[in-house]
Amino acid sequence: MAARVLNVNVGVLGHIDSGKTALARALSTTGSTAAFDRAPQSRARGITLDLGFSCLRTELPPQLGPGPGELQLTLVDCPGHASLIRTIIGGAQIIDLMMLVIDVTKGMQTQSAECLVIGQIACQKMVVVLNKIDLLPEGKRQSAIEKMTKKMQKTLENTKFSGCPIVAVAAKPGGPEAPESENPQGISELIEVLKSQAYLPSRDPSGHFLMAVDHCFSIKGQGTVMTGTILSGSVSLGDNVEIPALKVTKKVKSMQMFHTPVTYAMQGDRVGVCVTQFDPKLLERGLICTPDSLHTIHAAIISLKKIQYFRGALQTKAKFHITVGHETVMGRVMFFSPAPANFNEEIQENVFDFEKDYLYQEQYLSKDSVSSEENKENDQAGEVQLPKQQWALLEFEKPVTCPKLCLVIGSKLDTDIHANTCRLAFHGVLLQGMEDKNYTETFLPKLKVYKQKHKEGQVERVMDDYSVIGRSLFKKETNIQIFVGLKVKLSTGEHGIIDGGFGQSGKFKIRIPDGLKPDTKMLLTAASKKKSKGGKGDMTKEDESSKNDSAQPVTISLIFKRYVFDTQKKMIQS
Repeated sequence: MAARVLNVNVGVLGHIDSGKTALARALSTTGSTAAFDRAPQSRARGITLDLGFSCLRTELPPQLGPGPGELQLTLVDCPGHASLIRTIIGGAQIIDLMMLVIDVTKGMQTQSAECLVIGQIACQKMVVVLNKIDLLPEGKRQSAIEKMTKKMQKTLENTKFSGCPIVAVAAKPGGPEAPESENPQGISELIEVLKSQAYLPSRDPSGHFLMAVDHCFSIKGQGTVMTGTILSGSVSLGDNVEIPALKVTKKVKSMQMFHTPVTYAMQGDRVGVCVTQFDPKLLERGLICTPDSLHTIHAAIISLKKIQYFRGALQTKAKFHITVGHETVMGRVMFFSPAPANFNEEIQENVFDFEKDYLYQEQYLSKDSVSSEENKENDQAGEVQLPKQQWALLEFEKPVTCPKLCLVIGSKLDTDIHANTCRLAFHGVLLQGMEDKNYTETFLPKLKVYKQKHKEGQVERVMDDYSVIGRSLFKKETNIQIFVGLKVKLSTGEHGIIDGGFGQSGKFKIRIPDGLKPDTKMLLTAASKKKSKGGKGDMTKEDESSKNDSAQPVTISLIFKRYVFDTQKKMIQS
């Protein structure tokens, strides 16, 4: 029986020119077809433009179980080019362990910070690699490395990677032009650290087969080969797989893992799948899956969290670059939260409840989004109340094909790449996709997101013990009929019901079922006497002075909610 091979996917991420590809090359023993940059413009410029894969085989470390076996570290070399952050996000979904490569002469840079953010979202463990130590003057090398190590430890203090290993190397001493005879430094130490960090990733062969393809080419007389990493499920020889982007289903003729033929592969494996011939240019990268298991959606409901390094508020109706599955498209967002009474309720993970009511939010609620005014008030009242979970409705500019419950990242990729700012805004999980093109009519009315409306007016005068006339609650042109029957409350405590319009100027009649309190009646009678005494010319002055006068106007409060997607725009009161 062949010794078992455990595959762990190691992402090599970092700022452009930090030496990621050189590091992957120094570490690897077997290159896969996608390895070390296929793009000619990339080779010429020494920059990685696409996910490169290669692998390193070593003996199984003791923590991964007894018995003979090999540990295969598949190195996913992610591009450092800012505009290619889409590619990294695509690659991060398959990474078990991350190597963050830092140019020791420069320290953390914009993209290193973004890579760190992606790592925190998509990855459990990390190793920091301080590269290019050969560029430090020999006398000061050790102290410079120690200084940078301390700096990195401080940066990682408040992340989930606090206390992670930091290793110093020179992947390509002398730089890209140096002769190959120059030996890399620190690589064997790094391999030992990677082995110590390797763990048994939880792999599950059940469920639908889904694979992220990152390279596609044809072999004469054999068929077309798609290489990639299996995101879920498993695949066997003879299975039918669907290529959703091309709307075709193909049969698996043969499979290879790093040049070794196999008959079966499962979640986490890196594999080449050969199927009956099609034009490889049609699918450079994308997804393949069990037939009919992916959905193509026009909109989605996601649960989400704001990324703490993103500056500025997340506004409803704003547009973001949304990365979902392996696609990045523009999308518009609408944020919503539980109703305020349920802010502290434990929410079931990865499930969306259509029976519940949700509160529309103008922006994602976070400590910094609550305005300073509210903060002043809340400082006295204690902590700002934030909901445990928030959601967003995403509406895509063009449909996307993705698995259910996949990772979603929202970013502002049009921000100047040289600005020292994190462009990743939020991350979340896709809970519900909308496949129907007419989702606004067929699906959205089921989504019970409401806006809380609060209108205020004033009592103009008393009619009798059980009714008053109100004003300033509606505009002159408002159809008061649609408000008839709604409950209102007077500032003096009485509850009333809107009975109908009164005259043509937007005034209205309120019925007070339990009658006016004697105090209220006195207050209103005094106010209207004052008004009539002042004569018509002084009305406006009278209005102003009544603010400072003991006869405070009696205000009328009308509170109701309206569901955002209710076509009849009904007003609802609890």
